Amino acid sequence: MATHNNRPLKPKPRSKSRILILSVSAATIAFLCILSSSISSAKKLVRVAASEKSYYKDHNLEKKYIYWGKKIDCPGKHCDSCEGLGHQESSLRCALEEAMFLQRTFVMPSRMCINPIHNKKGILHQSVNGSFEERWEASSCSMDSLYDLELISKTVPVILDNSKMWYRVLSTSMKLGTRGVAHVEGIDRVNLKEDARYSNLLMINRTASPLSWFMECKDRKNHSAVALPYSFLPAMAAKKLRDAAEQIKDLLGEYDAIHVRRGDKIKTEKTDLELLEAFTLIWTGIPTQNLFFIE
Repeated sequence: MATHNNRPLKPKPRSKSRILILSVSAATIAFLCILSSSISSAKKLVRVAASEKSYYKDHNLEKKYIYWGKKIDCPGKHCDSCEGLGHQESSLRCALEEAMFLQRTFVMPSRMCINPIHNKKGILHQSVNGSFEERWEASSCSMDSLYDLELISKTVPVILDNSKMWYRVLSTSMKLGTRGVAHVEGIDRVNLKEDARYSNLLMINRTASPLSWFMECKDRKNHSAVALPYSFLPAMAAKKLRDAAEQIKDLLGEYDAIHVRRGDKIKTEKTDLELLEAFTLIWTGIPTQNLFFIE
């Protein structure tokens, strides 16, 4: 005979484990979000630290520096004047060559003055009022607007004289006293490199020739002694200038050009006929359909 169990069924208890699982899941998700954010922040900090480490590895106080002056060809007779771009580039290239020879970082003037001959359209404001320094500032360009300093630094490390690194160098050199800086006017570059009294200094202040900086490069007419080619600085132009030059080249198409030095370099002993003959020899090698520029 079948029997029926009339005992009431116990209601299934609400699963506390489900609530616990949900709580643990939520906590886990929150933890993972925090962990992910922390990892992202940590990676960012690592990247920043690596970037700073790379910067200070390239420009740090373990390196040594050479300073020539606050302006190109200054100190000297050109402190109150502004020579042409070619003149200033010769001086700047000479300073860079010496920095390369001494294996030092060159402290580059932060601005270059632009001679009125290169500013005939008045792109730079020519102020007649104000102090000389104010007028000079108004007729000058920042060096990093003219040259690609990172590109230059691949050959010769450079920093600007208005950079934070330069102020750090100055501060440290003053603390070191005679062990930090020396003024080395008139001392031969070989001695500067080999004499421990100079080679171990953090910074040397190289007051150049009062005539022009490029006078320090005595063998500049000896091509075998030229460490940097004459085309070096023009090739180091700032990217905006390089882009503009490329656009102009595209507009001009095929062309030939010649840069003629001052008359003293092409004077003839006898008659002007020889000069004409010299130019005739040049012209014969130029395709007839090409543009030809004489500067």
